[in-house]
Amino acid sequence: MKGKILVRYKKYLISNKIIMKIGLVFGGMSSENQVSVISAKSIYNNIDKTKYEIQPIYIDKKGEWWKINFEIEENIEINDKKEKIENIIKFIKEMDLIFPVLHGLYGEDGTIQGMFEMAKIPYVGCGVLSSSVGMDKVYTKIIFEKAGLKQARYKYIREFENQYIYIDENFNETRLPLDEIAKKITKDLTFPMFIKPSNSGSSVGISKVNNINELKEKIKYATNFDRKVLIEQSIKGREVECAVLGNEDVISSCIGEVHSAEDFYSYDAKYNNKESKTDIPANIDEDISNEIRNQAIKAFKAIDGKGLSRVDFFIEDNSKDIYINEINTLPGFTTISMYPKLFEASGISYKELLDKIINLALN
Repeated sequence: MKGKILVRYKKYLISNKIIMKIGLVFGGMSSENQVSVISAKSIYNNIDKTKYEIQPIYIDKKGEWWKINFEIEENIEINDKKEKIENIIKFIKEMDLIFPVLHGLYGEDGTIQGMFEMAKIPYVGCGVLSSSVGMDKVYTKIIFEKAGLKQARYKYIREFENQYIYIDENFNETRLPLDEIAKKITKDLTFPMFIKPSNSGSSVGISKVNNINELKEKIKYATNFDRKVLIEQSIKGREVECAVLGNEDVISSCIGEVHSAEDFYSYDAKYNNKESKTDIPANIDEDISNEIRNQAIKAFKAIDGKGLSRVDFFIEDNSKDIYINEINTLPGFTTISMYPKLFEASGISYKELLDKIINLALN
């Protein structure tokens, strides 16, 4: 595959045409459709068009694919200047490379990456395994445990036909009423806790709970987004993030700190509350910063990551211990998103970062 890519690359260069045709795939069927549109618009507006021919490809919330022939607009769904793609595989095979900018389910979870693999088209970002593991919070926890990364204590349950299954640390399963599930959880974890759908991005479906009634209520709420639910011990501390870039030789950015305007960094706090702020670089000790950067690379490699990811951590207030929170294999890519801002502060501009990510995909 790599040889084929190089032949096509040289052909474009010799004929003095635009070097590479890139399919920018965005939108998607997840709750993060509009976030994806904003990321794609930012990439489209900033990518070097003297080097790349960009074909925007929009996936709507119903899963229909559309060829876009004009400047990307945020309200893309209501604009009629788009052409439906009937033969998706044939169309994307016309591209030299796919740049997916899809957040959440059906875009960040390995499903579309598998489609690109089957079509034998190079694409930006993590592969099938790392995408699926990175999207599933429960299985990310399991991999990070094996890697020796410190995490908040947690429990894992599944919902099945309005019943609940408690899964212990040895993967033994017990089917129990919700009241009994809640009692088992509170034997090992203390309030406050976080309730998280295992497969959901941008903090969608996540709740903070302070008592057993809230625990039961928010478990039910989380199952609206995924049948697997993670219950996690809250950590009182600073929330920090680190960006990574590479395939085998991976580099990490400086550290950024999140200051949420709400009780935790929810979807609204991220995208709708202008009082939420970030510090880049974070005002933390150099030894802690270096350890977080090293752990970010280790976490990325532990899930077999490729290309890019953003890794999120907590620094506990009292102990100053570092706890890994999660990894995002297709992080937000607007000009104000943490991933490009972290590398910008580390000396790599937005446009240069796009070049590096594309080159990593070709390798």
